[in-house]
Formats: sequence, structure tokens, C-alpha cells
Amino acid sequence: MGRHALPGTPLVPLTLRKSAQARRISLRISQLDGRVTLTYPTGIAEAEALDFAHQKEDWIRGHLQDRPEPETVGIGQSISIEGKARRIVPTSGRRVLLSDSEIGVPTGAEARRLARFLKELARDRLTGACDDYAAMLDRPYSSITLRDTRSRWGSCSSAGALMFSWRLILAPSEVLHYVAAHEVAHLVEMNHSPAFWAQVQRIFGPYEVPRRWLRDNGAELHRYRFDSAA
Repeated sequence: MGRHALPGTPLVPLTLRKSAQARRISLRISQLDGRVTLTYPTGIAEAEALDFAHQKEDWIRGHLQDRPEPETVGIGQSISIEGKARRIVPTSGRRVLLSDSEIGVPTGAEARRLARFLKELARDRLTGACDDYAAMLDRPYSSITLRDTRSRWGSCSSAGALMFSWRLILAPSEVLHYVAAHEVAHLVEMNHSPAFWAQVQRIFGPYEVPRRWLRDNGAELHRYRFDSAA
């Protein structure tokens, strides 16, 4: 794997990946962090792959321009929590208070306090969902870990360890539950075969709508900045 860049303003970093499985040159732009990956077969020279990227420069820059601008959260702004816009307001006391239209945050290090609250809420929601789905499959998981991942929304190890992005708490509830069901289904099928999707359908129900929502809107969940606490 190598790193190069398209010249210009701004500079666009390229991650090159040579693959024995690749049959053609392809470009992928991550919806989460905007990373541009150029994959090419082993029989093609690196220079030819880079020339392909240069030919596609307008397409690459167009997609990068469509990504949401980063937004540092603070008092007076709005943030989506469980798919609902909540206005961030100051509150007395030491607790973060969530209502239907607002979220009250004690003044002082508001972004850090809010991030901590959202992580705790995400753990509560994801643990409840995973407990329910694992019981339906009669397959226990070993642990749940939350991270601020950039490349995936969740994962399941062969040892039954589940990992999720805590930013799923910003998405509509059915999206969070879909991702939980998706990863729990891997306790039965460690692949994405028709048998795997049948398990997702069994424990979650029709999953096309939340899956499409995450594909189309997932990048929005990463626009919020919470200082070093995120």
C-alpha cells in the first residue's frame, strides 16, 4: 500500500492498494472520512493506476465537495440525537438533560460533557438491542465495545466480541437497531451470504430502508466535532 496525492488546492491524498483479487482499476471515496483509495490489479503498473486517478480528478473533487463541513458542537446549536434535532441549551446542575426538543448541558466543557452523555446513551441503546437480538438467535456475544470508528459502523469478531460506532446514537433509532441486528447476525453467519441476510431479516425485519439511510446519510453523523472527547 502506498500514499500519493493529486496536486492542486486542496491537495487530495490517495491511498494506493495493489490487489491480486482486483480485475480492474477502481476508486473508492469513504463516506465517513473522505479517504480516496485507488485499487489496481497486480499486473498493472502503479504509474498506470495513478494516471487513471488523474483522469478522474474532477469526479473525485466533486464527491469530496459534497461531503458535509465539520461542525464543533456548542450552546445554541442543534444536534441530531436518535434522529431528532435537539437544540443545545445551558442548564444548571451537573447532569445532561435530554428532552424531546432540547438537550441541556452544564456550562463549561460542553462538547466533552455532551460526548460523554451520548456515548453512555449509545451503550444503553446498543446493549439493549443486542441482548434482544442475541436471545432471538440463542447465540450470546462476549462483549460490546464502543469507538469513534471511521471505516465501519460495527463489527463482530469470531470470539463474539461486538464493536460499534457510538455515533449511531445520532441516527434514527431504527438505524441503530439495524446495525445491532446486522452484527449480532454474524454470531451465526460470519459472512454476507444470503443465509446471513436471512438472519438479519429474521430478527430485525425488512432492513432495506435503514441500510439505505446509513449509506446515504452516514457521513452526516461524522460532521459533529466534540474536541478531544470524540
